Amino acid sequence: MKRIKRILVCLGVVFTAGVLINATQEEPQKPVEQQQLEKKLINDYNVYAIPMPDNLNFAGELVPIENPDIRERMDRELLVNTYWQSNGLLLFKRANKYFPLIEPILEKYGIPDDFKYLAVIESGLTQAVSPANAKGFWQLLSATGKELGLEVNSNVDERYHIEKSTEAACKYILAAKERFGNWTLAAAAYNAGNYGIDKQLQRQNVANYYDILLGEETGRYVFRIVALKEILSNPAKYGFNFSEKDLYDKIPTFTVKVDTAVTNFTQFAEKFEINYKILKLHNPWLRETHLNNASRKEYLIKIPEKGVYKTTVGQ
Repeated sequence: MKRIKRILVCLGVVFTAGVLINATQEEPQKPVEQQQLEKKLINDYNVYAIPMPDNLNFAGELVPIENPDIRERMDRELLVNTYWQSNGLLLFKRANKYFPLIEPILEKYGIPDDFKYLAVIESGLTQAVSPANAKGFWQLLSATGKELGLEVNSNVDERYHIEKSTEAACKYILAAKERFGNWTLAAAAYNAGNYGIDKQLQRQNVANYYDILLGEETGRYVFRIVALKEILSNPAKYGFNFSEKDLYDKIPTFTVKVDTAVTNFTQFAEKFEINYKILKLHNPWLRETHLNNASRKEYLIKIPEKGVYKTTVGQ
């Protein structure tokens, strides 16, 4: 009987060894190249805390990052906008194309160059439309646009005109600066309205943007502007890598004066060897396929230089 037990024990050991050998054979070692690649992927993607820059400011007015709540709010915006990499790269590309249109207008009105970053956070430098129906680079409401001298109707909407809407925004900003006495509050008022900022300053008995308790959007507003200014001014510092050829360029155009009605913009475009789509890309403020112009107002329509686009016109 003992002999039978010994035989069974030996068979069990042999069986177990066989199972272990098979298991080892079924899970072969990964190739060295694959192991190195997996290690590289792990080591090459890292998320870092961002050191707080010194002397952060908006239009020369310092952000008081020595205050712990201000430091945390500023840190949030730097992190969010640094690690939203795809959006960040698009902003670098668009800024190269559109900042040269915005900067001289800000200078003309005596407004600090930092306000171009306000357009960045408002629209991402696109012809955006908000849920409240604010439109264009500067996100102007219809009534506000009209008050600031823009033509806004079903035929023409100059909120989509980059240069004219920038001039309108400048008028609003200057009025806010005169009312509140500094550029930071003027920027906040662009988001919340002059009345909204004034009301909170009085209610809370403070005189500084960084001392007001505000709603989520306006409370983040200036911090977002400062963060985008910091990142767009220092791409390498925040890990954005690109060359000049990766950026979007301003398309060379000339202007055509129109002081009559235009019955068909498709036919109008074809006279300049472009199609309707290209005409609208350069003149998004033209909202319909025709222009009534009963008042015989003079409009300047942008036409791209010949040869910039390869398009099919006509059949």
